Formats: sequence, C-alpha cells, structure tokens
Amino acid sequence: MTFAWLIIGNNAGQYAPVTGLSGMILKESDVLTQMERQSAAEAILRAETTRVASQQLSQIYPQMTIEDAYRIQDLWAQARIAKGASVIGHKIGLTSRAMQMASKMTEPDYGRILDDAVFADGATIKAQLFLKPRIEVELAFIMGEDLAGPGTRIHDVMRATEFVTPALEIIDYRTQVPRAVTDTIADNAAFGALVMGGRLIRPFDVDIRWIGATLSKNGIIEESGVSAAVMGHPAAGVAWLVNKLHAVGAGLKKGQVVLGGSFTRPVDVEAGTVICADYGPLGSISVSFV
Repeated sequence: MTFAWLIIGNNAGQYAPVTGLSGMILKESDVLTQMERQSAAEAILRAETTRVASQQLSQIYPQMTIEDAYRIQDLWAQARIAKGASVIGHKIGLTSRAMQMASKMTEPDYGRILDDAVFADGATIKAQLFLKPRIEVELAFIMGEDLAGPGTRIHDVMRATEFVTPALEIIDYRTQVPRAVTDTIADNAAFGALVMGGRLIRPFDVDIRWIGATLSKNGIIEESGVSAAVMGHPAAGVAWLVNKLHAVGAGLKKGQVVLGGSFTRPVDVEAGTVICADYGPLGSISVSFV
C-alpha cells in the first residue's frame, strides 16, 4: 500500500501513516494515488507562488474525496515546512450552518496556520501576497496545555486554553471557481494569513459566547456579529478539531494558536483598503493593504 504522510507537529520529521478520518486505514482503491496527490499539492504550491489560480482539483480528479483533500493538504504543508515554515496552529472553517449547507457539508473543515503568515495589529500588508484576499472576524485560542481526543468537549477546551484574543483571518483561494469543498480543504481550507490584536483575556474572564464585533472597511461598517454564531459557542469548533485530529494521530500542543471560526461574512480587500475590527471591551485590530 502507498501511504501519504500527515504532519502532526511543528517539525518536518514527525509523520504518521494516513488513516481515514474515521481512524481506518484507507484502501488504495478508495483514494487517489500518491502520485496524483503529490501532483495536486504541487498545483496549489505553484498557484501560491505565481499568484495565478489553479484549475479546480475536483475537475482534474473527479474521484477526489474529502480524505484525499486532507492528504493533499498534508503534502502541501510538508513542502512548506521543507522550505522553512513552521506549523503554529490550526484554523477552522465552515463553522456556520449556512456555509455547511452551501458546501454540502455536515461539519466544519480545518487547515494549518504557518508562522510566515502571521501579522500584528497595525500591520501594512501587501495585497499582492494573495490572489483574492478577504477578511473574516474571529477569536483565536492560545493553548496553555496539550489537548487530545477522543471525546473532547467545550469544557476541556476552556480548561486547556490559556488566552483568547481577537483575531482576523485573511482567507484566500488558490483555485478557480466554482469550487467543491474538496478544493477548499486541499487548499489549506483557504487560509491566507492571521492577524492578532486587541486585548488578551483568560477564557473565563468573560462569557466568550457573547463577544461582539464590527468590521469596517475604509471607515464604513460592512459586517457585525457575535461569537455565539460559531456553532453556538466559539470553543465548540476547537473541540471538534481536537477530536478530528485524534482520528489521524494528532492533537493540539501547548502554545499553538487555533482560529475558532468566523462570526461575520467575509469582506473583500485590495490595495488601498484599511480594515478595522472593533471588539468593544476587547479592543480593536487595524490593518492596511497596499
């Protein structure tokens, strides 16, 4: 049997044989070949470098499954790590029921956060780093201890979290439209970059279900939302992620960052855009694009 490899830590040397998300070893006949997965990962890497969107992988490989898509993401991450990047955490997407229905999914998806795609509050960001960037309003969880499944629940996440902080996710797609969910997952769940700022809080300092925020573009409020829109509780997505990672022999590590999911619709940005997300008592995050 041919195996792909799953990156389970910050170092390129930590791998495990790929299993299905159910924990079962996949049969060769059930998935793309290793060569096809590698070719797909290379297409994403090429689009990322050239800033030219790739043809949808789901059209090149109509038989591609969600399992395949995650394994392609693994290979993409392995290549980025080989070039010097480190995995510092995960992002969670498709946390709203509306987005899941639009994608014909019954659960969220996830991707990796890389250390070379993190910006500070007040940063000036080159729009040309992305193909078609958009901004989402989220909360980031900074882990205070390791956390692994199975059976992880919201209270486990809250206990293991050291800090919660306002965060913006820059989402970006490296494939053409229309996209299947397998295209998005293979494309690192559309992760582009992370911006953190505002006020750090302990997870029990406030009721984190009711953190509200407005998102302004060039001084005009475009979106607003409340964190309970993320699966009823922003820690619910993190619990889902931990259990999903357990199925492939991984978990969260102390110090890692997890983007819990957006509670606003994405807003397009381009060169000349100034973004401000106001989280009220938790402060604000501002970035500009040039």
